[in-house]
Amino acid sequence: MPRQALAFLVPARHPGDAAAVAALFEQGMIRPEEVVAILGKTEGNGCVNDFTRAYAVEALGHMLAARLGTDLGTVLGRVAMVMSGGTEGGLSPHFLVLGVREGAPPAAAPALALGVAFTPEFPPEALSRMAQVDATAAAVREAMAQAGIRDVRDVHYVQVKCPLLTSERMAEARARGAACATEDTYASMGLSRGASALGVALALGEVPRAALDDGVVGRDWGLFSGRASCSAGVELTRNEVVVLGNSPDWGGDLTIAHAVMRDAIDLPAVQRALSAAGLDAGAGQLPAEDAARLVALLCKAEPSSTGLIRGRRHIMWDDSDINATRHARALVGGVVAAATGRTDLFVSGGAEHQGPDGGGPVAVIVRR
Repeated sequence: MPRQALAFLVPARHPGDAAAVAALFEQGMIRPEEVVAILGKTEGNGCVNDFTRAYAVEALGHMLAARLGTDLGTVLGRVAMVMSGGTEGGLSPHFLVLGVREGAPPAAAPALALGVAFTPEFPPEALSRMAQVDATAAAVREAMAQAGIRDVRDVHYVQVKCPLLTSERMAEARARGAACATEDTYASMGLSRGASALGVALALGEVPRAALDDGVVGRDWGLFSGRASCSAGVELTRNEVVVLGNSPDWGGDLTIAHAVMRDAIDLPAVQRALSAAGLDAGAGQLPAEDAARLVALLCKAEPSSTGLIRGRRHIMWDDSDINATRHARALVGGVVAAATGRTDLFVSGGAEHQGPDGGGPVAVIVRR
């Protein structure tokens, strides 16, 4: 049966504010049973102790459970809740609600298609290793099959929410005689993101299986996916995968396009993604009417490991007061806000193996 992807971006007054999402149901824009994923930007620090992510998941999950007549566990078992902490600079907290509606006729041109899949729960020692890479690749393939996307070239963005290591989780592994990939909780975030991104790259044919082993995760930056966006959090122990692409079998007026930023100030890459989706990005900032057609912009932000941007020194890695990924989100957020004329943008920090070193993928969902 033909399907239609639904996408609505709403503001959040605070991490536990589910009111604007609930209003979508009350206004008949989308039904609770149609929701398959919610992506959110919350105003925490984006680090290990950022509990705004878990707070948002709890609030949204309980709100959905009440409307579906079920419990929180059932909701979280089928709806991907991808919360990315950190709205530094001018970024605006928001939620992007994604849904699937049955029965829509196919569109005249390929339309937005989406699929959601989950890996099994990971023991702590599996994180950042090939077990996570392979499980993520399998979940990407499952989500593509669910979306009916047969050609990997039609995939434009893969959003992954992945776990991190806490002191408690590492202690549990040690008690069983198992060794984790790292004993540093913050480092585990980047390694988990990196392994997840390499799983996306493997599934999409961007990196061959023979090039991958435990030793390349977080080390060989020449291996990456140009379509992966991975965010780590304490609120889960599995990977949640959302595949976004275009398909001639789907209906509706939404489409998606992407490009890859070579560094944090690669404005032309942002403009290429906007133009590929049919927006007028040639004259600088989007005209107001095109900015209104932009449903969502999603991208990654990462300080280059060299400490340089186009040959000039940056201090993001050297600031002991503000985490480097927080600097990067503010920097990239400013670039994409200038291009779009909007600040409700999903800028996620930590782009390990997600685009080239210091850069990252950028995708746009547009209403035609």
